Order: sequence, then structure tokens, then C-alpha cells
Amino acid sequence: MYLKIYKNGEHILVAACDKKVLGKTLKHGNTVVEISRAFYEGEYVSEEELQNALEEATTANLFGEKTIKCAIKHGLIDPDSVIIIDNVPHAQIFRI
Repeated sequence: MYLKIYKNGEHILVAACDKKVLGKTLKHGNTVVEISRAFYEGEYVSEEELQNALEEATTANLFGEKTIKCAIKHGLIDPDSVIIIDNVPHAQIFRI
């Protein structure tokens, strides 16, 4: 899984995705979502490294089966909050 962390003061944004969806463009009706290398391609990490980053995140943007399964497994997202865009699971985390 690819992980990229953005920090702005106390705000931590985590962008993470599966290797196989990196660089893809997804379409759903009139909506187009690009899983861009510029935004998502950071370090290639283990499940434990992703879990640690997500636990610290104030916001996260997640794509792909492995990435989503990791977040669900560790209780970081509710399975009911996952949406499917062009056959790719997607979820976001917002902590306020």
C-alpha cells in the first residue's frame, strides 16, 4: 500500500491506496476521481505502518481493497461508510 502524509500545523492528512489502483482514473456517472501519483505515491508501507499513520491522522483519504480492509480491521472506519467507485472501495476519515 502507498502512504503519503501531509502535515499542516496540528492537522495531519493521510493519503493511502493499494498499489494496483495508483494512477487510475475512476468514473461514476458524471463524477471522475483520479488516484494521482502526485497525491498518493509516497512510501510503500506495511499494514502496521498504515495503521499507525491512520491512528494519528485528522483526515484520511483511502482507496483500494487492502487499504480499506486494514482500516476496518483496526477499527478506524466503519464498513458501512465504504463506498464503491468504479469497482474500487473508497473511504474517508475526518476527526474533529
